[in-house]
Amino acid sequence: MRKRALIVGLGIAGMSAAVGLREAGWDPVVVERAPRRRTGGYFVNLMPEGVNAAADLGLDDLHTRDPERGTTWVLNRRGHRRPALSWLDLPSRPTAMVRGDVEAALWHTMAGRRQGEGGVEVRMATVPLEIVQDDRAVEVMLEDVSSGTRYRETFDLVIGADGLRSTVRRLAFGPHERFMTSWNAMICAFGPPEQAPSFGAQDSIVSARPGRAVWVFGLADRAPTALLTYCTKDIDAQFTGDRTERLRAVFHDMGHPAVRHVLDALPQAPDHLFDSVHQVKTDRWSTGRVMVTGDAAWCLNLFSGVGTTAALRGGAELGRVLRERPDHLGAAPAAWEAGLRPFVATHQRMARLKHQWFVPTNRVLAGVRALAMHLAVNARRADTEARLLRAALRDEVGGTCHPQSGTRRHRGTAVPGS
Repeated sequence: MRKRALIVGLGIAGMSAAVGLREAGWDPVVVERAPRRRTGGYFVNLMPEGVNAAADLGLDDLHTRDPERGTTWVLNRRGHRRPALSWLDLPSRPTAMVRGDVEAALWHTMAGRRQGEGGVEVRMATVPLEIVQDDRAVEVMLEDVSSGTRYRETFDLVIGADGLRSTVRRLAFGPHERFMTSWNAMICAFGPPEQAPSFGAQDSIVSARPGRAVWVFGLADRAPTALLTYCTKDIDAQFTGDRTERLRAVFHDMGHPAVRHVLDALPQAPDHLFDSVHQVKTDRWSTGRVMVTGDAAWCLNLFSGVGTTAALRGGAELGRVLRERPDHLGAAPAAWEAGLRPFVATHQRMARLKHQWFVPTNRVLAGVRALAMHLAVNARRADTEARLLRAALRDEVGGTCHPQSGTRRHRGTAVPGS
């Protein structure tokens, strides 16, 4: 008889786990609090480990949006712009997309549209209320929130992939306060309907001051997405009153037209993420037959830039472990965690440094960040000029002049194709 697993959460972590379990011969059931599946979303990037995990999960139609023509611009206090390094210029070479691109590919795969596969059962508007387990199974009380109907169901495994404030984690591991560490910062991510005036369609824009920053991420074949982030010591107060007016107050003296464009676009955005910034740190990701994955287990937070990659890896690794241990369910969660925890721990630490890249927390760090970006841009320009000179010398020494066959765009800088 095929084993059954309940997966709570229809995000990237939950759908990745569902695909991984199905590949391992399980029958996953996914429940989701929302009445319908999310689409669209904000900018995310995929690291090489995430690309590999996507391939392991069979995501053949993952849509990527690396900008080919855009330039990243930094705005200074006088409103002047200068070229800068993009987030996509990191040595790890991330790939750009929006959250909905990843979720759409997972949904397509989870629906079993490849030959010979059945679809995964999904129940919308459904939440767990109670989890009771023994050595043989897990009994879960579920509620259909649209009708109020409650019922009990038994599974071999329960996986919480229900985000930062996970219900599964609270029911099986303990209260949120034990695991969530606050970074005294807020984020608002959404998709403006169009690019800011006077910028190219695929340009990215950064306006950063101590404790505040506005980012616009240029993408291929769609409008950009935006991120507003700021530091605060009073997190609770940020959730009171009108969010748009609060953000206008925070960024009121950053008067560049691009910043005003982002703020003006927020009220018309069909959906947005407005939340406090945290990391989740737990001693273990499983207790008996109950596990947590994704943000519920390790929330790296948006500053890390690795949340999507980690969620995909979680599902791919879980599927692999269960395939290799079909008759040893008791050992599988520990083996899964042992394979993933070093990666997660590394990127939780690195997120602190990346936080200063996104939004320097004081004037000293803002100055260090600006200097580092200036040096990096100059180094890249020098490298490009050196390669152009070497190419010219090769042609001169060879006695011939070869016509240029085209250019390859490197995140906004035209580099001769070679």
